[in-house]
Amino acid sequence: MATSSQVLLFIFAVLFMVSTSFASAHQFQLGWTKPSTGNDTESYDDWAERNRFHVGDTVYFKYENDSVLVVDRDDYRNCNVTNPIAQLNDGNSVFRFNRYGFFYFISGKPGHCKSGQRVIIRVMVHPEIVEAPNIAPTPQGSRGGEGGGGDGGGDWGGHVVTPNSTVRLPVASYFMTALGGVMVILYLFM
Repeated sequence: MATSSQVLLFIFAVLFMVSTSFASAHQFQLGWTKPSTGNDTESYDDWAERNRFHVGDTVYFKYENDSVLVVDRDDYRNCNVTNPIAQLNDGNSVFRFNRYGFFYFISGKPGHCKSGQRVIIRVMVHPEIVEAPNIAPTPQGSRGGEGGGGDGGGDWGGHVVTPNSTVRLPVASYFMTALGGVMVILYLFM
């Protein structure tokens, strides 16, 4: 039978693993306005390409008199605002990525998407996730751009969350690592 200190160590280890995976998430801020000229049409995609998004990260959209639509690949390409997967419309929207793959965002205002107010965000597999190589893609459902194949697989997995003031949380990750080290040392010398 396990002693109380072994049970305590096991509980701490589980909590440590869970908390460090959440503590490494980042929040990316994105102003959401219609580009003023035709030369700005790649500005959102340029921004997305300069950043690295992982599962657990969030993107914060700040906008007025508009909305952000989460759509599939075909609706993104055609700027179709009539069939969104999710709609963000409060002016301060936070969207959490809980799967890897591509996410497609367009403006909900007619004409804005065609003027360049849209972005594709590629969410990468987090470094701690290890997968078997060369896994065959799963069959796609009725909405082809939602997952499977090149989109990162699985059913739709984004979540809308309330905004917060935290932009980066690596300090919490470092703190949890240090706390874990202290707990192991205390356990070894008790």
